[in-house]
Amino acid sequence: MTLPKIPLAAVVGHPIAHSKSPKLHGYWLKTYGIAGHYIPMDVAPDDLETVLRNMHKMGFVGANVTIPHKTRALEIADQVTDRATLIGAANTLIFHEDGKILADNTDGYGFIQNLRQSAPEWDPASGPAVVLGAGGAARAVVASLLDAGVPEIFISNRTRVRAEQLRDDFGARLKVVEWVQAGETMEDGATIVNTTSLGMAGKPELKVSLEGLQAGSLVTDLVYTPLRTPFLDEAEQRGCVTVDGLGMLLHQATPGFERWFGPRPEVTEELRQVMLT
Repeated sequence: MTLPKIPLAAVVGHPIAHSKSPKLHGYWLKTYGIAGHYIPMDVAPDDLETVLRNMHKMGFVGANVTIPHKTRALEIADQVTDRATLIGAANTLIFHEDGKILADNTDGYGFIQNLRQSAPEWDPASGPAVVLGAGGAARAVVASLLDAGVPEIFISNRTRVRAEQLRDDFGARLKVVEWVQAGETMEDGATIVNTTSLGMAGKPELKVSLEGLQAGSLVTDLVYTPLRTPFLDEAEQRGCVTVDGLGMLLHQATPGFERWFGPRPEVTEELRQVMLT
């Protein structure tokens, strides 16, 4: 009698000890009674390709990749989804039995699903979006907002050239705004997104004026440590609908878990509470 293989998955980064992904996937594996494992792997950049190329031989069915490997993983992969190509980074890998690696990016999916679950009345077509930041997370957010039907995106970054690069890559629906004028643009925004690390525990605060915020606008922060950032608190005081960043982390993980382990996991309030402890 041949026993079934135990599926393995991992999150690969450098460093990786801070990652909440093992706790998240471990919760789902237990919830669905799956005999599988999800582990953190600290892999130096020089070793990344060697490690990824050999993981399927050790029983791994897939992996998440995080900083600093998201761009390099895309280059290593044998197949790349359209959305990962558009975003220019991978966060989810599927290992086929023949050793081929498929790279995907589920960050944008996670972002939109978080908004739809947390603010079901949100209508992306109701007006322009304002996106703060122009890094990898911003690329995923911009791609998903455009796909959801946002008519126009004002993008602002402390280094203007990075915002201009996004405009060049994503087209005429993006308009670049100087960082010092980002606050003035808020009054035009129906959806406001902070994709920077400003406001995160241990990072400088996000110093952008929110005086122009319109009551009823949706404001979300990708930062989830702390869960309620000063940015979200002030937006709430101004009558905005606010969505924290934890849900994006949870929702971006669901497509990978389904591909690796079978069930499509649910993002529940109980899961949120587990992740906050």
